[in-house]
Amino acid sequence: MNKVKYFNLYGSTGQIGSKSLQIIDRYFPSIKINLLVANTNYKKLLKQAISYKPKFISINDGSKIKHLKKNINNKETKIIDSSELFHLIKSSKSDISILAISGYKSLEYLTSIFHNTNTLGIVNKECIVSAGHLFHKINKKNKTKIFPLDSEHYSLKSLFNLCNYDEFKKIYITASGGPFFKNKFNEIKNISFKQAKNHPKWKMGYKNSIDSATLVNKCLELIEAHYLFNLPYDKLRMLIHPEALVHSIIEYNNYTSVMNYFYHDMYIPLFNFFSEAINEKNYPILNCNYDFKKNSSLNFYKPNLKQFPILNIFNEIEKSPINLIKFNCANEFAVNLFAEKKINFGDIHNIIANSLSLDLKSQVNNVKNIIDFQNNFIEILKSKFL
Repeated sequence: MNKVKYFNLYGSTGQIGSKSLQIIDRYFPSIKINLLVANTNYKKLLKQAISYKPKFISINDGSKIKHLKKNINNKETKIIDSSELFHLIKSSKSDISILAISGYKSLEYLTSIFHNTNTLGIVNKECIVSAGHLFHKINKKNKTKIFPLDSEHYSLKSLFNLCNYDEFKKIYITASGGPFFKNKFNEIKNISFKQAKNHPKWKMGYKNSIDSATLVNKCLELIEAHYLFNLPYDKLRMLIHPEALVHSIIEYNNYTSVMNYFYHDMYIPLFNFFSEAINEKNYPILNCNYDFKKNSSLNFYKPNLKQFPILNIFNEIEKSPINLIKFNCANEFAVNLFAEKKINFGDIHNIIANSLSLDLKSQVNNVKNIIDFQNNFIEILKSKFL
């Protein structure tokens, strides 16, 4: 029997968090739930605490702690506030962690998590985009194993494990194209928030769904690939692949290519993450197979710059850390305005473009600098656009 491994989950109530807990509960009895962290969804966190009996739970919305204390009677679970959470992370160790908190604010946890855990699965794009240039510096002492869980980067990691890393010509990551792939931009610039977050393939939170509709998610994923695998931008490309079954392609100098293909379900990267983290190669039969006989068509398209105007903006900017942080923050700011019905869908890329032109002098050579810069930048955006 495998030795018990302790698991911390940052973002337990979202799609990734919920699926992670289901997988552990069903397939990995040696993994003990140590910590669950949520943002505001105390009702779901309460259900998780009762079902999985973690040692600690924490919620970012302090007003919800009293509700949790009122409804959790078991002595096995301790409810902690934000300050206690940071102390716990810094003063303890875990074997496995997943950072699945959406948005750039997840950066606040990053340094402490690197110190705390042996193996870290990262789903959060914004965290890598903002601080990817510091990952090696932050992790130099800890040597935490980083496991990308986005389907594209998980697939690239799988390919790099099999292939010669140095002989590639181009690397492609794929995008489904979102819900409006077949529409012209003029036809969708006034669509509703509900329509935009209705992804045709993946079940995701609204932020990732909107980013998929604008194709910002692929811009962020190119940045992630650059930082995670030390890949030059001029070797990275994106392709529209509506079936969402091929997640990355490596084109070699010898005129051949390999692609990584799996069903569009985060169950697969997550299951393999846990399996690798505890060194257990036991693969149960999952309902994640794709029937080639019924579905034999795989289509790939070059992104249309008129249909996805954000690509023009991303292609033209200098890929310096500070520009990428501005791009990241401005997008999250614009998506939230769209969610609040304060702007139209077609305004998102304009806000990003106008935000990039703002000249802010700042150092971004440590995590605290980045957090301060992001907070100041958001305040400037509020004064400019609200």
